[in-house]
Amino acid sequence: MPIQHRRRLRVMPLNSLIPNILTMLALCAGLTSVRFALDEKWELAVIAILAAGVLDGLDGRMARLLNSASKFGAELDSLSDFVSFGVAPGLVLFLWTLESGLGGVGWIIALIFTVSCGLRLARFNSMLEEKQPAWASRYFTGIAAPAGASISLLFMVISFYTGDDFFRSPILNAAWMLFMAFMMASRIPTFSIKRIRIARRFIMLILLLVGGLAAVLASYPWQLLSLIAIIYMTTIPFSILSHRRLQEQEARKASNTEDVPEEAIDDSNGKKDKEDGDS
Repeated sequence: MPIQHRRRLRVMPLNSLIPNILTMLALCAGLTSVRFALDEKWELAVIAILAAGVLDGLDGRMARLLNSASKFGAELDSLSDFVSFGVAPGLVLFLWTLESGLGGVGWIIALIFTVSCGLRLARFNSMLEEKQPAWASRYFTGIAAPAGASISLLFMVISFYTGDDFFRSPILNAAWMLFMAFMMASRIPTFSIKRIRIARRFIMLILLLVGGLAAVLASYPWQLLSLIAIIYMTTIPFSILSHRRLQEQEARKASNTEDVPEEAIDDSNGKKDKEDGDS
């Protein structure tokens, strides 16, 4: 191999490292949330997990935009997701309420949540190699790990602005964690935000809405985050119905194709061949 070609292979443009850098920052944010929890800085712990979710949403998009997706980046992303959205929320909630209220049982619940997140990520990676209809990309199988981690902190976030000890109840949070663990590991279809398309006539309206949400986030961050989590959960019944309708349409289409007699297919192909020959 020529020396110049070998040297070119050893050098990578900085742009190609941006997705992996974002993934590493997400991993660091997830681990930092645990450090904040150990120091009982609960609000900072939640912010760190949310920051990991934002960075996780950016790394994949940057990889596609820069055409720098790689097997290494995919494996690193899975590791980061498991730590930031499985280990970190489980430990934060355990330290916040489960340890003092439930002791060993609280640790078991935190483990169940973390393991469920790991299973959800493993299933997601394995499904990437499966052939699926085009419409299936509009849905996740189970709640996505970043959403599951964020929503599992819902009662913790509500307690920040209400100050009510009821939302710190270990039994309440344990039940909610088990429910979120089930939702992540389940096969319930949920809408994928990645596939949402916006008509051009609504772009200005969406930008104005984003500006308004930014203003609300600056003034009432915890209230807005709670509202977003609740709205997301209310969309799940609609995603189930929508997914079921598309499944039925796909089944009817496949059934209609199978019902067509082979003779008709042969005749139509023969007729087409004759027309092609005549032309």
